[in-house]
Amino acid sequence: MTRKSLILGALALALAAFAAAAWLVTRPAPVADAVPVAPEMAEALLRPYSPILGPEEAPVTIVEFFDPACEACRAFYPVVKDIMAEHGDAVRVAIRYTPFHGEASEEAIRVLEAARMQGVFEPVLEALLREQPRWASHGAPEPGLILEIAASAGLDAEAAKTQMLAPDVLGILNQDRADVEAVGVRGTPTFFVNGKPLDPFGEAELRALVAAEVAAAES
Repeated sequence: MTRKSLILGALALALAAFAAAAWLVTRPAPVADAVPVAPEMAEALLRPYSPILGPEEAPVTIVEFFDPACEACRAFYPVVKDIMAEHGDAVRVAIRYTPFHGEASEEAIRVLEAARMQGVFEPVLEALLREQPRWASHGAPEPGLILEIAASAGLDAEAAKTQMLAPDVLGILNQDRADVEAVGVRGTPTFFVNGKPLDPFGEAELRALVAAEVAAAES
């Protein structure tokens, strides 16, 4: 073998080793290794009043910072429901209101709180998401449609008009806004699973993080 061949071979091996090392350093950490939020942030992450979908005593909690006018939240809703169905009683979802889309978002949140008072939260939520393109168009939102859509899902619209203005509803909106700021949420949906942030964001990553937490709870 010539001296030139030896040098070229050595260079190739060195480049391969460098590339492998760079990949190991820069590759994303597995979502299962996500670090929970600091203890002092735990209260801001989940409040006792937050709406819960699924079993109250489930060992795994998905916290979703959610805007009812958000197209991505609408797209992720069936994914979240499928994850809950896959894991049965092991998973629940806590919703934190994140009214990033202005008047339409706030109106929808008030309607959802009225629906919760009336025991029809989930059907009204699903109706609002299903009809979101009608009332939450980012070009020309029509928040006036929200009560009409909610009524079609079982809401007593006349009672809701008073319930929507209750001081408790305003308190929930204000506290959730403060918590969104404290946690540093900048977009919706933003997910945490048992206090661990979903990073990187994605459907596969959410499924993997939930599965890991369910497995840990069952071990």
